[in-house]
Amino acid sequence: MGTSTLSKIKSLELEEISVNGGNILKFLKNSDENYKNFGEAYFSFIENKFIKAWKLHTKMTMNLVVPSGSVKFVFTTNKDGPFKVLEIGSKNYKSLFVPPNIWFGFQGTSSSKNIILNFSNIIHDENEVKRLDQNMINYKW
Repeated sequence: MGTSTLSKIKSLELEEISVNGGNILKFLKNSDENYKNFGEAYFSFIENKFIKAWKLHTKMTMNLVVPSGSVKFVFTTNKDGPFKVLEIGSKNYKSLFVPPNIWFGFQGTSSSKNIILNFSNIIHDENEVKRLDQNMINYKW
């Protein structure tokens, strides 16, 4: 694993449709290439400047979107890098497709409410998650 694994992370443009009274934010269809299966969908909140790191899913494929606020995601397969850094949110509306076996952490980067939606291919299972303390991977937040 290494840089080639990180290249499997996809940043996908999403559609925002302007309508009176509030816009529609498209996210995922079952015909999309990055749709693998449906396990569950859940929201995570992260405060501005707060860091949640590091996690690795051994089986879960994630489809991440930030419909409100802004979040910086950092990905690696090695404790010393290389790193792939992607920031998405309401002003950079994209989704991130993340296959299993990639370490990741994230940081809230907006003073407004930062909300992450993970649409995953399996139900969350604590037995398939690995965790490291924030200082165990050499990334300078």
